[in-house]
Amino acid sequence: MKQLFAESGCSGEKFTEQAVPHLKEPNLVCVLPGTGDASILVGAHFDSVDAGEGVVDNWSGAALLLPSLFETLSRRPHRHTYVFIAFSGEEKGLVGSEYYAKKLTKEEKLRIHAMINMDTLGLTPTKIWVNHSDEELVRVATVVANALHAPLAGVNVEQVGSTDSESFLSRRIPSIAFHSITQETWPILHSPRDKFTSISMDDYYETYRLITGYLSYLDDYLSRPKEERAFSGKKKK
Repeated sequence: MKQLFAESGCSGEKFTEQAVPHLKEPNLVCVLPGTGDASILVGAHFDSVDAGEGVVDNWSGAALLLPSLFETLSRRPHRHTYVFIAFSGEEKGLVGSEYYAKKLTKEEKLRIHAMINMDTLGLTPTKIWVNHSDEELVRVATVVANALHAPLAGVNVEQVGSTDSESFLSRRIPSIAFHSITQETWPILHSPRDKFTSISMDDYYETYRLITGYLSYLDDYLSRPKEERAFSGKKKK
């Protein structure tokens, strides 16, 4: 992950390591500054369990952070500061994301307009864990998917486990969880079947295309006053 960060141009003041108590691996943080004060967090965990190769859960999510999303978004003017975070210790109970979220000051939390989480991508076309995502962010994702003619469905995965966006949603930071799990594919997780051949590269590319468009659209959408947002409404707490 450090090599990917460096090769993507995330170095110097843009890159920091956040040591996490009781974990060997730190959270890795890359900041892409915007012209305004608000930020959008984009996260994925990079740890895995011993079973399988960890390609699906969760190199598929971590690899999208850098260089893919970082390089694409860095070419475009943007108001929000994008903060790309590779979390450690997700498989140990969201340890890295909980520590990151806990360390945020009240002022920092208020400046975070959204947290976008990517976990276990490419098994199928893009899914959202709707029951554990902010309602407005879900509606906007649907609009963007329709505009891009990109497949998107809601699949709730309470029976499978948890994911790092929970650390932010529980602190009332608007969050959304992207994944690709279905009833048929969830047994791949934490098993010897978690390997590169389980990923559909066409589905994975469509997820990259959708999330890139989504992040670009959110930058403009979340910069508007709430009363001017076409899809604003009561947020899920």
